[in-house]
Amino acid sequence: MHAADIMTHKLITVTPQTSIKEAVTLLLQHAVSALPVLSSGGELVGIISEGDLLRRTELGTERHLSRWRELLGHQQQQANDYARAHTQRVADAMTLGAIFVAPEVTLSEIVALMEAHHVKRLPVIDKGKLVGIVSRADLLRALICELPATCCENVDDENIRRSVHTQLDQQPWTPRACIRVQVHDGMVTLAGTIRHQAERAALRVLVENVAGVKGVIDQLVWVDPIFGSIVEPPVMFSETPGPIGALDKGPET
Repeated sequence: MHAADIMTHKLITVTPQTSIKEAVTLLLQHAVSALPVLSSGGELVGIISEGDLLRRTELGTERHLSRWRELLGHQQQQANDYARAHTQRVADAMTLGAIFVAPEVTLSEIVALMEAHHVKRLPVIDKGKLVGIVSRADLLRALICELPATCCENVDDENIRRSVHTQLDQQPWTPRACIRVQVHDGMVTLAGTIRHQAERAALRVLVENVAGVKGVIDQLVWVDPIFGSIVEPPVMFSETPGPIGALDKGPET
């Protein structure tokens, strides 16, 4: 998928001359965390976000430099902080030089940019004009459409076992030679030795995603590479399908 496939087309924008009060009102009314700032010619010049409005003199939250930084003469920083905390116009509070993407940019690239620049949304620019915006919420909406429906497919045990082995063979991190897989009435038992505790959760997730699996019985053990002690599985049974973070139960007594 690409930015054009998931972006929000209906945009609420402001200009550099928009008042802070109007910008805050729009953020609250439309339940969004940021607004694109457009010039009179319709060009993107910045973003005004909730983060830009946290340091305000009205709230008593304006930034104060430490005494030693004042002595070092950080006048420019002090002047910038004063303007942002006291301004009544978007122009002085907005973040300049917003990072943007083109409509054909992939979701993988979008997520990488969000992580690299610590932003929650990216404007989408086509031929110099703002045509949409991609936010984390848009990515979540795309995710919910792609997640498989919760269901119990009628698959025989042998096919489940083969599918589990196929999935194990496709992943480079699985300790394939150390894992034994048994299936009975859709319940998959994993036994053997794992190299890291992280493999326990990853193996459970791998098996739960195989069609027809009703649950996972964890009999995996981890041998501490330093002390040689054996760590037994903390969770013996996980029921699936179910909600994310399926309920884990201990052994029956």
